[in-house]
Amino acid sequence: MPHLNHRIMHALVAFLLASLVPGFSLGDEQATTMATPPKVGVTKAQQRKIPSVIEVAGTLQAKESAAIAAKITGIVTKVPVLLGSTVHSGDLLVAIRAGEIDARLNQAQAQLAQARRNLEREQNLLKKNATTAETVKTMRDQYNIALAGHDEARTMLGYTTITAPFDGVITRKQVSSGDLATPGAPLLYLENNQRLQVRSAVPESLVLSIRTGDRLQVRVEAAGALVQGTVAEVAPAADPNSRTTPVVIDLPSHPDLRTGQFARVLLPGANALGILIPQTAVVPLGQMDRVFVVEDGRVRLRLVRTGLRHQEMVEILAGLAPGETVAVSNNRLLQDGQQVQVQP
Repeated sequence: MPHLNHRIMHALVAFLLASLVPGFSLGDEQATTMATPPKVGVTKAQQRKIPSVIEVAGTLQAKESAAIAAKITGIVTKVPVLLGSTVHSGDLLVAIRAGEIDARLNQAQAQLAQARRNLEREQNLLKKNATTAETVKTMRDQYNIALAGHDEARTMLGYTTITAPFDGVITRKQVSSGDLATPGAPLLYLENNQRLQVRSAVPESLVLSIRTGDRLQVRVEAAGALVQGTVAEVAPAADPNSRTTPVVIDLPSHPDLRTGQFARVLLPGANALGILIPQTAVVPLGQMDRVFVVEDGRVRLRLVRTGLRHQEMVEILAGLAPGETVAVSNNRLLQDGQQVQVQP
């Protein structure tokens, strides 16, 4: 009788350990009697021809970008935009005060008015034969010179206000009210963040298969985005130092893409044999990918290295052989060596 109680106690302790301690495994006979093996769906690892993909690094850039600089020297009086501001074509970006230009315009207006009066007077005198045609011609030339000077001064005055040349976002701001603006010194940087492209350097061995208008996939890991772009430019000459050719790819609008981000351009390569299994067969655990192989009614844990994903399938680079049977459903809580029932 005490021996029977000892056996019952031993079975109870084993059951509690199997329930509470992760990874604790009962003996084969006890596991069979105390729990029903789970049912799992299975499939065989298939060896197929997989189109290989070659990744080429690239950088996102704006299709439209501009360094906004002044054409005249003056004091900045107004900068109504902030870093990251969205502006539209024609919006005011910078206002500059230049007193000498105002004075020049006033002078040009006075000279133009005087030249107009002189020309009109000589034209009236010519009708009365009180002057010569040559004098009228001289007055007309002087009027045209004054008109050109007036137009030049008005154009110079227009340089005191700088407007956005296109819709975009202010990506860099290097000016504040009170600063001195000088010709050619960048004040702001404007980029069209709705029209982005990838600039990449493609090896000369691959560039011959790329044509303008081709559709290529571009992956931007920082944004978690995989988009399809259109080849816009293929340089006609290669860089003799790197043996690569610049290629530019236009991208569709995406809310998470930013200029300067690192991108990978996926170029099609030659077909190669590979092992494919359903994505549901891969059970991730931290940084590892696991697969449960079904052998003789039990599952065996395999650590695998995955590759590219093709629709609902994933490529296995290491850890699995063609023809092996893997669990594809009800496999998230399986343990190595656990007995299972294969669903028909």
